[in-house]
Parts: sequence; structure tokens; C-alpha cells
Amino acid sequence: MSGTAGRTPAPTAPVAPVPRPGAVTPAGRAWPDAQLGPAQEWPPALRTAVQLALDAAVPMAVACGPEHRLVYNDAFAALIGTYHPAAFGRPGAEGLAREWRRPGVGDAVERVYRTGEPGQEPEQVFPVDGADPTRPEYRVFARGHSPVRDERGAVLGVLIVAVETAQMTQRLRNLGELTTALSGSLTLNDVARVALRYALASFDAEQVAFGVDDGPAWRLVRRVRSDQLDEVDERLPPLWRHHPEDSPAPLVDTARSGQPVFVADGRPLQATAADRHDQLVRALAALPLRTPSLRGALTVGYRDPHGWAPAERALLAAAAELVAQAAERARRFENQHGTAQLLQRSMLPDNLPDLPQLRLAARYEPGVDGNAAGGDFYDAFRLSEGELAVVLGDVAGHDVQAAAVMGQVRAALRALALADPEPAGVLRGLDRLVSSLGAEASSDELFVTVVYGVIEPNDGRMRIASAGHPAPLLRRVGPDGVAAAEYLDIPPGAPLGLGGRRTATAVRLAAGDTLLLYSDGVIERRQQGLGAGFDRLAAVVGGAPAGDPRTLCSVASTAVPGATEDDVAVLAVELAVSPSRSAVMEVPAEPTAPGRVRHWMTDQLAEWRVPEQVIGAAVLCTSELTTNALLHAGTAARVEIDLTPERLLVSVADSGTRGRVVRAHTDTLSSRGRGLGLIEQLSDAWGTDPTVRGSTVWFEMLIPPAGSRIGGADPG
Repeated sequence: MSGTAGRTPAPTAPVAPVPRPGAVTPAGRAWPDAQLGPAQEWPPALRTAVQLALDAAVPMAVACGPEHRLVYNDAFAALIGTYHPAAFGRPGAEGLAREWRRPGVGDAVERVYRTGEPGQEPEQVFPVDGADPTRPEYRVFARGHSPVRDERGAVLGVLIVAVETAQMTQRLRNLGELTTALSGSLTLNDVARVALRYALASFDAEQVAFGVDDGPAWRLVRRVRSDQLDEVDERLPPLWRHHPEDSPAPLVDTARSGQPVFVADGRPLQATAADRHDQLVRALAALPLRTPSLRGALTVGYRDPHGWAPAERALLAAAAELVAQAAERARRFENQHGTAQLLQRSMLPDNLPDLPQLRLAARYEPGVDGNAAGGDFYDAFRLSEGELAVVLGDVAGHDVQAAAVMGQVRAALRALALADPEPAGVLRGLDRLVSSLGAEASSDELFVTVVYGVIEPNDGRMRIASAGHPAPLLRRVGPDGVAAAEYLDIPPGAPLGLGGRRTATAVRLAAGDTLLLYSDGVIERRQQGLGAGFDRLAAVVGGAPAGDPRTLCSVASTAVPGATEDDVAVLAVELAVSPSRSAVMEVPAEPTAPGRVRHWMTDQLAEWRVPEQVIGAAVLCTSELTTNALLHAGTAARVEIDLTPERLLVSVADSGTRGRVVRAHTDTLSSRGRGLGLIEQLSDAWGTDPTVRGSTVWFEMLIPPAGSRIGGADPG
């Protein structure tokens, strides 16, 4: 992607200082306003890159704009010898003439400017002015080229860094990899992971830390070389430590002052040491991270005295600048994402009803990039006569307006159902609401679909109606013990607000049947017919090993292969063969919590007379999941157990943002080396339920028949 570096007006936000017009630059030349334009009018990113180059101790230059006009520092001036000072401010092809035409010089700059991809050129021998001007010294330099982009991503110029020695060559290559990795970092957790991994590996440090402001206080995350982190641990949120506003920690002090600190030998972390790792650090570099809306710092430490060479300091400063820009983007994303998630949380039920004869589960996954509130919703609530109302709907769109309409529809549906739960009447009431909302917005593009049903728990009778929504799916086990899934034959109806006749259909659920309501994000895929999605969903649900609602929500959400940009919402209701017993424990985010969970669960299952071999395996798996939730999500957890004569179901939910657990990496999730591989081995089924509130991991264990137990008794 090409761009220009002209007289783009600078924003009002503060940016890095630049030389004053007419001032003498570090390279000994008057600032070339005539050739480049007044520096105060440059885009902020270009000004920052130029300032970085001018302040650096290693040879650095910026080739500005499509003509590649050169601005460089003293070290680069020494590298180009007699071409200086005439080359300053002139196009590279004119200022460096023959040298610009050397392979890997001018062509490399042009390639990076044109493609926007950073480049690394192999080592080359360059004559450098030494003590004797008549006898130049020959040194080996490697050059790295990185694009300088504006806030829209357009390339303004190319940053050129020439570094001597093989070690610095590798560090330059790592700097390019850091740029690439940071470009894909959405959150501050992502930025922290990338920055810590880079600093630890590139500088062969014993300890690194990353910290940012958190309101008036600070939050820091640290990595030490001895940390054993596998691939999945790398993707989990880091463990943040909070520091007060006036903390004397070097990282916080640098973040406050905005000034880098380099300690060659001493005990820089002694006063704020959290453990022996901090106490052993003798050399420390602290680099500030400063942007218009973020303050932070990056530290690199060694356990032996370490002299911070000028080239190393320059690389650290360049890395810190890249990390600061990525952290700024991440903070903006998180602010927007947090607003969307808060809105979405307010639209979905905190908990589903707990009924002896009916088992419920739901699953919601936001579409697009999770940075917008969606219009899908589900709900389940008890009615005055003991019946259960279930609903799943979809408002077209992924914005605040769609979420607001969704919230109004959901609230109105509850109110209508509590007054008169008859499905046809409820949908007619919603028709009037959506028509009114469309008239108020002067829009005929309001598109809302919903399916709503009322279930009698005692005998399975259900009345259900649809307003333009995909037909519900019913999983049923036949007399031969083989399960199959078929779509209910109910009138589809028109979407809400379009009127038309509303008709409810009577359906009877048999013991063991599971009803599945779902949004169109489950079945719709680009370049694939809708019929194929319906067929695939029915086949996967019918072929599921059990009709447990959690299992069906999990398999249904991933039944149709391929990515979707739409929200995915699923609600499953099973009419139990026999009533179940359940218990819940709220687990605080404390180190002793896993032990308390083990004692509570052992006592509860023993009271229910669960076989001993099941108790032992279930307690072990639950302890592992609880530890993972507390450690990796960093929030309190909720443990739920549900027992029937046939199976034990356990779930552990957190409210963190650790992301989806991938089955392919089950053997490495836990920081203690066991993780979900343990659940995989000991349970009969397991899965995850990501929601807008965090993640839930669950497992199921079958209760062995009485004749096969050893020292156990029937659960009764």
C-alpha cells in the first residue's frame, strides 16, 4: 500500500517533539522545510518515526514519501560518508546516487513503501568514517526496513535501521516479527503476551514486565525465563498484578515520568520485590510507553551486571514505541468492546430456570469481531401456572440500534406472556410493538423474527408459534434406542411487524426428548445453500451421543462447518426421564478455593450416594477446572453439579475473557500440565459454552449400573 508524506494537517492531540523550523538537526543540517514541508504539518506517525531516528544511537533514517526524501541521524551520516550532508532532505536516488542503486538499498526501500511489508536485508560491508578520514573503516551492517503508517494504514515512509554484528541482526529480525505480531493484537492481553514474549526472547533476558495505567492505579504483568508456558498458555490471559498510584516500582516510575531508565548493576527491584525473581535482578532497563490516552512501561532485567550499549538502547526504544502504539489501539478496541459486551449482558438472562422435570442450557457467541452488540437473544422463564416459556429471536443488524430493539422485544414478550401466555396472542402483541417501533424510526427495514413456546413440565405438552424464524428441531429416541432429529412442522409465519395470521401448534414431548431453538447464524454460511445447513444440523444433533442440553448446544453451534459473521444463539430444553438433583457453589477468586470445592463436592456426592469411583474422578476433574478458571480467567467461578440416575453433569463457569478452549489442545491447558486432557480421559463427554459473560467448561460422567459397581450404592 503506497501513501504520501505531504502537508497533512496534524491533529490537536500531542505528538512527539520535532526540530523547530530552521533549527539545526543532529546530522548538522538546517531543517529542509523547502524540500519536506514544515515538520509541524507532518502526520503524527511520520514525526514520531523521524524523532526516533534522530535520537537513536545506531544508524537510522526515514525515507519520506514517494520520492524517499532522506532524514537521518549522525550515525547514518557517518555510514554514508561523503554523501553527507548533501543527501539530507533529498530523494534517495539523488542524495545517495550509486549507493542507492546497490542491491538491497534503494530497491528494498521502494519495495517496502509499495507493499507495506517490512523487510530485512542481509549483512553487507560498508565503509565508515573512522578516526583517520583518509582511511575508512569497513564494517558489516544488516538493514531492516519497516513501513511508517498513518492512522488509516497508508504508508507515509520507510524507517531504515542499520545494525552491526550478527546478534543485532537477529534482534532486528525479531523487531520485524514484533511489528507483525502486534498488528494482530486486539486487546491489552494480546499486546502484553506479544511484548513479553518478544522481549524475553530477543534480548535473552531473565525477566521482563509490561504495565499500563488502570484508572489512577497501575496493572503489571511479568514473565521470567523459567516460566514453562505451552502454546495454549500463551493464548490465555496473562496474570495481572495491581500497584497503587504512588508505587515506587521502577516500571511505574518510568510510566509516570515518561523517561527511560537504565541500571547496569544494582538491586533495582529490591524495594518492591514480590518474590525471589525480583530480588535477583541486578540490571534493568525501563522504557516508557506514551500515547495520547495511555501511560505504561516495558522493563527488561538480568541477574548479572549488564552494560546497555547504545545500539541495544535504540532497539529497546524502537520496540517500546511499537508496543505503545499497539497498546493504544488495544485500549480503544477494549473500550468499544466493553460497551458492546455490557449492553449484550443486559439483554440475556443471568440464569435459566431450575425445574425438576426440565433441563435447560443455552449458548451464545457474538458474530463479526465481538466488537458490536448483536440482535440475537434467548430467554426462558416460569409462568404463573408452573409452565415454562421458551423463546429465541433475532433482530437484524450488529449495532446499538439492533440491540436496543432486541431488548424491547424481549421485555415486551415477557410482559405479554405473564399476562396471557398463549403463543399466538403473544406474537400478535409483538406485531403491534414492532410496527410501532418502525413507525417511530420512519423505517420499513426493521426485521425481527422469533419463535416462542410454552411447555407443561409434568406431561410434556407444548404450544409453539413462529414469526418468520427457522423451525425448531426435536431430538427423539425411538423404541429401538436410535436417536433422530426432525424439524417441527409449524407454520413459519411472517416476521414481526408485518402482520398476518398467528397460529400456535400443539406438540407433545416424550420423556428423553430435547427441543432445540437456534438462530440463523447456526445454519447460514456463505456460498452454501440454506438447505445444506438445515440437513447438517439435523444430522449432527440426531447423531449426538446424548440428548443432554449442554451437549446439544455445543454440537449444534459448530454443526455446520465454515466461518460465520452472524451471531450464534442456541437454547435446548430436555424433558427428563426422571427428576435430577442439583447443587451450586459460588467460588471466590482465592488460593484456597479449589480445596474448598473438593471438600464441598465430595460431601455432596457422598450424600447423594454416588459410587466412590465416580466421586473420585469427578472431584479431580472439578478441582482442575476450578483451578484453571481462577488462574487463567482471574475471576470468581461458579460450580454446578446435576445428578440423574444415569449421569453426573458438572460445569465450572467464569466471567473472564480467556477465549474459547480448543479441543485439539486439551492436554496442555492447565498450568500444571494436566489440563483438559485429564477431563478427556476421565469423563464420558465434555465441552465448552462461551457466553457474553465468560466461559463455561463442563463434563459428564455416566453412572455405572448397580451390578458393575465396587463398594457403591444406587443414587437415590
